[in-house]
Amino acid sequence: MTIRTILVDDEPLAIQGLQLRLQRHDDVEIIDTCLNGREAIRSIKTHKPDLVFLDIQMPGFDGFSVIQGLMEVEPPLFVFVTAYSDHAIRAFEAQAMDYLMKPVEEDRLADTLDRVRQRLTERKGVEEAGRLKEALAEHAPEAAEAMEEGVVDDGPSASRYEKLINIKDRGQIFRVDVDSIERIDAAGDYMCIYTGDNTLILRETMKFLEKRLDPRRFQRVHRSTIVNLDLVRQVKPHTNGECFLVLESGAQVKVSRSYKDVVARFVH
Repeated sequence: MTIRTILVDDEPLAIQGLQLRLQRHDDVEIIDTCLNGREAIRSIKTHKPDLVFLDIQMPGFDGFSVIQGLMEVEPPLFVFVTAYSDHAIRAFEAQAMDYLMKPVEEDRLADTLDRVRQRLTERKGVEEAGRLKEALAEHAPEAAEAMEEGVVDDGPSASRYEKLINIKDRGQIFRVDVDSIERIDAAGDYMCIYTGDNTLILRETMKFLEKRLDPRRFQRVHRSTIVNLDLVRQVKPHTNGECFLVLESGAQVKVSRSYKDVVARFVH
């Protein structure tokens, strides 16, 4: 798989430096470079890249303006590259894949590209599944209906979910038993994984982490929170139709009104 990539920075030397580092990755193809935000928007719409390395601080259209200018098209994956660390939270709120500090470290860049490859593989899998559904709907409508309704045997369905998750955090690899995960909080492309005695940071989006966990046990109770329902010990009603879940550790998690049906699954 070739990762078609565009580099955007108002400093030519910064672009050259990133080009040199990316040469070590054979599957990365740099299809264009841009020196400002307006060029970037035009180039992204024209070339439809897989990945864009995007500087934040640029005159005129900054990096965030570039993303806003692409709202009507299918966006590529974005990695922000900047000399300023104070934009990190806003970058992840903009759904950036990652946030690299200048000068870009080779090990850090390699980690980012590993995540990009994973995301592109997952995206390709979703697209192929969509094409399969369309073909089934046309040639085998009964099979398509069964696929849509999830008519599968309980055994294989349960076995496809993760039992252990490997998390690289603070320079170490932690093998986390999924059963021990109490809750998960999202912060952009980073997940805070809470177990009974530890908190770990995983670089992954909520959307794709959800697919790895058994939905019969792990459910969203808020736009940015997933809870292990097996570790809920108490439900405390709150105002406006909301409530709090008290977990085994004593932590309390608010259930927003949009997700109150989750509580109904295990409160009788």
